[in-house]
Amino acid sequence: MRPDDVAAAEAVSAEAFLDLERRLAAPGDPEPQRRTPARATQWRTRTEHLLGTDPGGCWVAERDGTMLGFATSYRRETTWILATYAVLPGRQGAGIGTALLDAALTHSQGCLHGLLAASDDPRALRRYRLAGFDLHPQLHLSGVLDRTAIPPLDHVREGTVGDIELMDSLDRRTRGAAHGADHAVLRSMFDLLVCDRTTGSGYVYHDRGRPMLLAASNRRTATRMLWAALALVPPGERVEIAHVTAANQWALDVATAGRLSIGTAGHLALRGLRPPAPYLHHGTFL
Repeated sequence: MRPDDVAAAEAVSAEAFLDLERRLAAPGDPEPQRRTPARATQWRTRTEHLLGTDPGGCWVAERDGTMLGFATSYRRETTWILATYAVLPGRQGAGIGTALLDAALTHSQGCLHGLLAASDDPRALRRYRLAGFDLHPQLHLSGVLDRTAIPPLDHVREGTVGDIELMDSLDRRTRGAAHGADHAVLRSMFDLLVCDRTTGSGYVYHDRGRPMLLAASNRRTATRMLWAALALVPPGERVEIAHVTAANQWALDVATAGRLSIGTAGHLALRGLRPPAPYLHHGTFL
C-alpha cells in the first residue's frame, strides 16, 4: 500500500462492510447505513497512521489500476495485529482475500502473539482459523442506560499525555503489548479517563461516554472506569459497548445493573495468548 491508495481503500472498505451488514442482517433489523463522512475521515486517519508506522504490513490487490481489496496490519512489540481487510463485493471468493491475508501475515514473522477483531462473515472466520487463530465470540451491550444505577465515582480524572507510560504498562499486562504510537491517534479521536491508585489503575478512551478502549489492573477498577465513561453519555441517548469477550464478565455486571441488553456480535481472534482481561478492545487498535 502507498499513501495515495488510502482513499481507494476506504471506498473498498465502505462497500465491503455495507454489503456484509446487509447479508448478515436479521429480519426486522434497521437498514444498514453507509459510513458517514466523519467516520470515513477517521478511517483514513487511522490507516495513514498505520501505513506510516508499518508500511510492510499494509497491502493492496489491484487489477488494471482498480483496487479489488486491501489489508492493513501492524506490529507492537511482540504482537502482530490485523487492523482490517476487505475485498470488493463481487470479487470475493476468488482467492483475493486469502492472498491479502497471507501477505499481511508476512509482517508477523517473529511475533509471539496475534490479534484481530472479526465480523461474523463465515468465509473470513474460516481463513482466520486456517491461519492458526482461536476464535472467541464477542458480546455486544446496548440500550439506554438506567442512570439511577450509576455508583459513586471517585479517583477518576481526565487523562493526559503524561499517563501514556501507565497505559502502556496496563496494555502489556492485559494484552501482551503496549499501544505505543497508537495513543497519539486515539487521543486525537477520543476523550480519556484515568484512575491511578495503589488499589488499582485503569484507563478508558471514550466518545461522549461510549467506551472505545479500556484496560485495568483488576476487575474492580475496570468496573469503575466503565461506569465513569457511561456516566458521561447524555441522558436518554443509546449506548453501544462492543467487543466484550466472555473473559470480561465484570462488563456484563455493569450492563445488567444499567439495564442494557446483551447480545452477540463478531469474534476476537487470538494466536499465542488468552482473551485479554480486564480489557475492552478497540476494533482497529485492539
